[in-house]
Amino acid sequence: MDFQLLINNLSNPSLLFFVLGVLAVKLKSDLEIPATSSKFIALYLMLSIGFKGGQELSHSSFDLGILWALLFGVFLSAAVPFYTFFILRRKLSTADSAAIAAAYGSISAVTFVTAVSYLELQGIGFGGHMVAVMALMEAPAIISGVILLDKYSEGSAKGGLKKIIIHAFTNGSVLLILGSLLIGLIADEKQAEGIKPFVTDIFKGFLAVFLLDMGISSGRKLKAFFTYGRFALLFAILIPLINGAIVAVASAWIAPELGDRFIFAILAASASYIAVPAAMQLANPKADEGLYIPMALAITFPFNITIGFPIYWMIIQAT
Repeated sequence: MDFQLLINNLSNPSLLFFVLGVLAVKLKSDLEIPATSSKFIALYLMLSIGFKGGQELSHSSFDLGILWALLFGVFLSAAVPFYTFFILRRKLSTADSAAIAAAYGSISAVTFVTAVSYLELQGIGFGGHMVAVMALMEAPAIISGVILLDKYSEGSAKGGLKKIIIHAFTNGSVLLILGSLLIGLIADEKQAEGIKPFVTDIFKGFLAVFLLDMGISSGRKLKAFFTYGRFALLFAILIPLINGAIVAVASAWIAPELGDRFIFAILAASASYIAVPAAMQLANPKADEGLYIPMALAITFPFNITIGFPIYWMIIQAT
């Protein structure tokens, strides 16, 4: 392993703010980010990354390569829940297994945003269409999770599959990402320059504050999570690592650009703790939020941004 790359990643200010948030909880500090401010920053990050992706996409021609990238992302999102579900069922209930499988098939938009910042530090670009890939990978995993729940539980999933599908695509984060992407795509280039300072110059500062909030949230959920034992902990580390490593290699057939391959690996390795919990509240109310949210937020997320990023990047460079 390139330990200098790992050290550089561990000294990333955004990551250090995440660690500060966890530390604040451990020290029983009253430090917190107001809920309204946290929501605004999350919306800002989605808007910024979507708009910038749309602008990048407007400068590139839509070709077969972009179509294959979109299809590959959808396939990953739909397929991951089907193999992880049967691993999870060996130790957990059907309801919990379906929720966790959906979370790990879906993606973390915050991990994506952090990965973009990581690439910028390396001076590596990526295709604007990868924002669309990210947005499209939210919903298929939710649908797969509901199908698995319907098939293997005694009672069917609540709310109906059609309602869940509609909810998956109208989820706030998905809608904002797709909408911002479309606006960035069709916006006049000269007029788009007017909001560039907003969507670009202050991006990393807002990311740091948001990760501070994520650290606080993670620290609060860790204690309850550890009552589930080692299985959940190992799953939350090993499955993302396996998914990310495999896709880091396999993506060479779909995306020749190193930056695009890295984004694919990160999307495959990340887990949703926003869109999936919202959908599972409707479709799978028996699933324990105290299990699958901490797995994604408190274990997988920090693992990816500390150790996962350098590992996936080295695999990509070596293949």
